[in-house]
Amino acid sequence: MDTHPIADYIGPYFNTYLAGARNIAANTVLAYRDTQKIFFCYAADDLSVAVDNLNVEDLDEKVVLTFLDHLETDRGNCIKTRNLRLAGIRSFYGFLARQIPELIDHCRRVRSIPNKQTDHKNAVYLDNAEIDTVLNSVDLETRTGPRDQALLNFLYNTGARVSEAVDVRIADLRLDELGQVTLMGKGNKQRTCALLPDTVGYINDYLQVRNPRDPGCEALFLNAQGEPITRSGIAYIVRKYADLAGQRCPSIQSKTVSPHTLRHSIAMTLLRAGQDLNMVQLFLGHADINTTHLYCELDIDMKRKILEKSSPQSKTKKSQRWKNPNVLALLDNIGKGGPALAAPS
Repeated sequence: MDTHPIADYIGPYFNTYLAGARNIAANTVLAYRDTQKIFFCYAADDLSVAVDNLNVEDLDEKVVLTFLDHLETDRGNCIKTRNLRLAGIRSFYGFLARQIPELIDHCRRVRSIPNKQTDHKNAVYLDNAEIDTVLNSVDLETRTGPRDQALLNFLYNTGARVSEAVDVRIADLRLDELGQVTLMGKGNKQRTCALLPDTVGYINDYLQVRNPRDPGCEALFLNAQGEPITRSGIAYIVRKYADLAGQRCPSIQSKTVSPHTLRHSIAMTLLRAGQDLNMVQLFLGHADINTTHLYCELDIDMKRKILEKSSPQSKTKKSQRWKNPNVLALLDNIGKGGPALAAPS
């Protein structure tokens, strides 16, 4: 019986299938690459063969299941990481099923391995007072102050994912009275976000002192060495100012603040201001509205209003038109040190 060396399929999978036919985002490609490296090394050790000599037939669902157990027990990975590794393996076996029809049942059994259930954890977000404190914690007189102020306001204003902030280029910006930025999101999907006047001002101030090591570097945000900033670099900056803000606003100390926390926070600000869920979905660039809907679970006041609207007593009252506040004014007020506009009651 003929065998099918794994080595024959790796190149076409990454170079043609993922990057071309599937148009998978670069960060996902890297995650899948790391998954295959770990998986193949584990399988080679388990089967006592060289990685170069692994065959598709060798890597059945039993090997995959023991690998997943290895991730949790030996490598100390959490269930979420285990499931992400499984997603990468499923993707590869989906490609193999297309290339090797005679092994389609072999691939199906691997792809049928279920995700492991995880405990649902609510997303962490900062309320308006906490956001104000974080944004006002930057010392603009320091060397990196202008960059940090621009970055924090950019993250909150746009709700950008950390990968989107890393990838944003100066050419993606419009810094006039109609300020906006074009972001490249998951699946290489573009979306355009409006920039508030304060954010535009902070970015312009930062550009005056931006000093790239390579004069041709187009990345907007740079690290202290003048190189394009990394995901871990942004995470460090956000944690730094969250820790500083926690000294003045103790409620922040009980929260684990990351770049994604600012994304959660702007989503909650918009929802509490009465914005339609579909509009928030578009703002955040969510492909599935169910992802956006999870934010509705975070706020007890929102839950209370839903109950009040659905109660028999509420139906006997004369209906009143819901008047939304000016959302741009709401956002513009945050970070200026004054009280934020209240959400509609």
